[in-house]
Amino acid sequence: MNMQVNQTQAPDKDADVIIVGGGPVGMGLAIELGQRGIRCIVVERYAKPQPIPKGQNLTQRTMEHFHAWGAEKELRAARTIPPEYGIGGLTAYNTLLGSYSYDWLQRDLVKPYYFTANERLPQYATEAVLRDRAAELPSVETFYGWNFDSLRQDDEGVSVTVSEKNGSDSKTLRASYVVGCDGARSGVRQQAGISQTKTDHDRLMVLLVFRSQGLHKLLERFPGKSYYNVLQPELKGYWKFFGRVDLGNTWFFHAPVPPGTTADNFDFQAYLEDAVGASFDVEFEHIGFWDLRFMLADSYRSGRVFIAGDAAHSHPPYGGYGVNSGLEDARNLGWKLAAVLKGWGSEKLLDSYDQERRPVFRSTIDDFIAKSIETDHQFLDSFDPEKDRSAFEAAWSQRANGAAGEVHAFEPNYEGSPIVRSARESAIGNCSAKGSHIFTARAGHHLAPAALDDGRNAFEHLGEGYTLLAADMPAQTLETFRYVAGTRQLPLTIVETAKTDEFARYGSDLILVRPDAFVAWTNSEKFISNEDVENLLKAVI
Repeated sequence: MNMQVNQTQAPDKDADVIIVGGGPVGMGLAIELGQRGIRCIVVERYAKPQPIPKGQNLTQRTMEHFHAWGAEKELRAARTIPPEYGIGGLTAYNTLLGSYSYDWLQRDLVKPYYFTANERLPQYATEAVLRDRAAELPSVETFYGWNFDSLRQDDEGVSVTVSEKNGSDSKTLRASYVVGCDGARSGVRQQAGISQTKTDHDRLMVLLVFRSQGLHKLLERFPGKSYYNVLQPELKGYWKFFGRVDLGNTWFFHAPVPPGTTADNFDFQAYLEDAVGASFDVEFEHIGFWDLRFMLADSYRSGRVFIAGDAAHSHPPYGGYGVNSGLEDARNLGWKLAAVLKGWGSEKLLDSYDQERRPVFRSTIDDFIAKSIETDHQFLDSFDPEKDRSAFEAAWSQRANGAAGEVHAFEPNYEGSPIVRSARESAIGNCSAKGSHIFTARAGHHLAPAALDDGRNAFEHLGEGYTLLAADMPAQTLETFRYVAGTRQLPLTIVETAKTDEFARYGSDLILVRPDAFVAWTNSEKFISNEDVENLLKAVI
């Protein structure tokens, strides 16, 4: 996507947007803004990405972000596991080497509905790619190795004080907006007075990073698998979870441990071997702990302060939802902040960030993560191969057959959003993480890819602002859209095409696409009045 540079910085401000936190979410937001010519400053306490391999699974949708940010090729080149090895998962009962296992979270099943394929690499490698891309953008300034100290907002902007992490220097920076991407213990969230709702599962969890060539050899029986979920009855639905960091050597492991466990009073090697079902060599590189809980902020906005990523929502690292949700936050908020700063977006547009993204994550918790823990708990309580093997195997087979359902059902959408309109001019449904993957263009849903009559994909035509995909439309209708968009200073790219076979799958001849590749509106009428176009464009910005 080619972005027009339009410096908007007010003379009394250091930037348009200050981003606190330079992890994947903060850097993604900086790139989204920087490519749009919005001056931003990133404040990040670590001079270099921390070598902890969290947040590894990147969905097809996330890779669409990297494509739009001009970093897809570089991200794929940074992968630590060869692409031909695969990035699939596996669920096993009791031990990895036991009698029962099935394929799990096979995200490649929904690849046809996205423009890009999914990817897998450690979070620190992702962060390095994002830092390199941000460094190419003159609109992005970075303060690596600086702490966020405080903020104060007024009617005109936000002042942020920062200090060197390993020095004595301090600064006060001022911008029109501040976004906290500073993690689950977000200082920005706390100082902005944004409350949160926590659901504590009262579980102490361990994160182990270790080296083992022996484990790689043991798991060669499962080709193409990169992560492994072990269900054991005594854990009541919580997982022992292995993941590859590279091919053949380095691993990470999450699991519940007893209260009071420390790095020195627990036999972690035996715990690993119990999950695998065999002995193997282990060389620990990192032993850390975290509390398993769900947290959702009660608002994603307080005046001129926004939060995104783990600052807005956090949960157990089950299913790879965290980093992907955070990057979607960045894409959603970024274009809306840019629209307002450039003068064509409204306060309603900024409010829609919370109205779209917060219920989606509420649904992610309720309909996917917490639900999977409860479902696994019920299964483990109900079936035991030692007591009734035939009943267990029947239930296990049913689970295996339904394993693809979660991937197909996870389809975050903004039905019911105040800036989405159906062909009937009214919003329908509710914003949710639960949906379905189909090619039909639906208001509030992600646009599926389609080849147009020039041989290029619709995604290769998307512009900086809104895009109108128009199949066999009369010139008068297109001119109406062009004229009304011009009067509102709304950047609108009009893509004219014949109705190819793939375009016909959209089920509409006119599709208005948002800057984040979600559908804002669809219609198939050949002639639309000036008044109707006025009302539509007013509604979506």
